[in-house]
Amino acid sequence: MSTKKRILFIASEMSPYLEMTEFSEVVNKLAIKSNDGGFEIRCIMPRFGVINERRHRLHEVVRLSGINVSIDNDDYPLQIKVASLPNARLQVYFLDNEDLFKRKYIFHDENEKWYDDNGLRTVFFCKGALETVKKFGWPPDIIHCSGWMSGLVPTYLKTVYKKEPVFSHSKVVFTIGQNTFKEKLGADFVKLANINPALIKDKDLEAYKDANNVAMFRGAAASADAITFGAEKVDKKLTEEFGKVKGKKILAYNAESDLTDYLQLYADLAK
Repeated sequence: MSTKKRILFIASEMSPYLEMTEFSEVVNKLAIKSNDGGFEIRCIMPRFGVINERRHRLHEVVRLSGINVSIDNDDYPLQIKVASLPNARLQVYFLDNEDLFKRKYIFHDENEKWYDDNGLRTVFFCKGALETVKKFGWPPDIIHCSGWMSGLVPTYLKTVYKKEPVFSHSKVVFTIGQNTFKEKLGADFVKLANINPALIKDKDLEAYKDANNVAMFRGAAASADAITFGAEKVDKKLTEEFGKVKGKKILAYNAESDLTDYLQLYADLAK
């Protein structure tokens, strides 16, 4: 039986598949460096329509597909695809849904109009990622979330999935990055985000109520065990609020970092 500590990366973006901010390359390097450093690694990200399946050699994982993700009394089929990260023996899993992700654009249409269902897509991705890990039966010691679209995962892990055996020893790292959108995720976002009213209280989602980029970072950081800063230009309010937090490990942004500070953080949390 493997004694390696396990790290799960849940990311909105990851090089070379999707590169919206500089942190996409950091996720790539972190996954490879962690793998080389003796950790066991898996990665999960959305399968946006702009990701070329043929070029990146994605193929469906039939044994994992077939999950229905229930959100606000509606069921959305979850399709799971996988690829091997170039130059590394690493699996990257892509979460797909015909209605939510098969588009030629990411968050805005060809006229730069914000998709009305970006809030729903976010809930689907966050819940779908955790349901996928349950299906793996692969208990991660560390779950590192990055990108605003992964922002509900830390809160779900502290509420709905708290007693799931696969997550019983998981510690959560969240990276606060640069703001990348100015729109809102919709007036019904908090309602959609409450995937289990019996286990999620109103106060658990209070930080998300503004349904904007900062709110996604704030809610995630509040629930995470450790916070890292993944960009030089981070919202000033978030820097002040989360630069020092009692009881949380904090990693400041360091443009010169060789990422060993991240590996040390993972090792400390996984003890």
